[in-house]
Amino acid sequence: MPLAVYVLALGIFTQGTSEFMLSGLLPGMADDLGVSIPDAGLLISAFAIGMVVGAPLLAVATLRWPRRTALVLLQAVFIAGHVVGALAPGYGVLFATRIVSALAYAGFWGVAVATAVALVPSAAKSKAVGLVAGGLTLATIVGVPAGTVLSQSASWRAAFWAVAAATAVSLAATALAVPGGRGSPEVSSVRAELRGMKQPQLWLSYAITGLAFGAVIVTFSYLAALLTDESGLSEGLVPAALALFGAGGMLGLLIGSRTAQAHAVGTLGWGLGGLAVISAALALTADTAIAVVLVLVFLLGMAGYVTNPALQSRVFGLAPDAPTLVGATNTAAFNVGNTLAPMLGGLTIGAGYGYTSVAWVGAGLAGLGGAGALWAGRLERATARTQGRAPLADPADPADPTGAADSANSAGFEKVFQNG
Repeated sequence: MPLAVYVLALGIFTQGTSEFMLSGLLPGMADDLGVSIPDAGLLISAFAIGMVVGAPLLAVATLRWPRRTALVLLQAVFIAGHVVGALAPGYGVLFATRIVSALAYAGFWGVAVATAVALVPSAAKSKAVGLVAGGLTLATIVGVPAGTVLSQSASWRAAFWAVAAATAVSLAATALAVPGGRGSPEVSSVRAELRGMKQPQLWLSYAITGLAFGAVIVTFSYLAALLTDESGLSEGLVPAALALFGAGGMLGLLIGSRTAQAHAVGTLGWGLGGLAVISAALALTADTAIAVVLVLVFLLGMAGYVTNPALQSRVFGLAPDAPTLVGATNTAAFNVGNTLAPMLGGLTIGAGYGYTSVAWVGAGLAGLGGAGALWAGRLERATARTQGRAPLADPADPADPTGAADSANSAGFEKVFQNG
């Protein structure tokens, strides 16, 4: 795997820490800024809004730029946003910096994934995407707990300064390691990318992406508050619990990276089904034995991230002629879930249903995502029958060149789903 792919993962790690660290910072931020925890939670949605808007917009805007130039400039804007955020005098300024930082991060995500895919042969594309996405999982294991510790020992502003400094290191590594070329000479125009996006199954995949990520982020966004208020966990142990979630996420990512290429739809179906069950179990047991709750937190991370490689890599197979825009739009889809799900969670908390209600929201979203995966499997097999070929799969996969394993796996999930 080229060194540049690991450097791109580093960039996702440093910026992704900011995306998710607010889960552990919300209580301190709410006190300092004089707002409620649900209002502070809207800062997560503000970041997600910037991601939704920024991913496709900046993918198009930077399409003809040298990829290294685009990546470096986007990180520079992200750093500036965090410096201003660390100095923000109030909630409004901080809200604005979250949107600006997210715009830059969204552009980085889209260009980084397209660059990683362009740097490796077909057989390694899923692995490359998994490695880049792994930077985000590492952020939940290391970055988010570290940010929480900084916030508790100093202030939430110290966590923002740390993210800015780490991203500066990543920027320097990007400038040194990432090739300066565009990385996808076969894509010559925005029009060519847009033509490649005209695939109905692609948009179903985007819907599944939004539901899948929303299903896990709605619980994770309020996880610190749920553990302290409902489960009785001390604040000092919250970073360890968040790291436990991240460790589960890393295991899920490793599993998903191995199954996504040959069993993409099956990975989505089983992963989302498991996420629905685990989220419901967390809601039901949040006020019981803390050991049970912590096991469920680990499983929540695993089920939440096992689908990530399939969600990321499958869209490139559905629209191979739009490598930049397809990945950027998938990033936007992730953040539609990241925007709406915390807002839904905040509404249920505000309505008086308590922090366990967010886990029920997660279970419902995961169930809808699983239904979408079932539909995708049916469409895939119907298309294969119509065209007289095997279902969609990565043709470079030596273990399953026809995609038959994915068809069988998704069919197995369909049978279980129907039998309820």
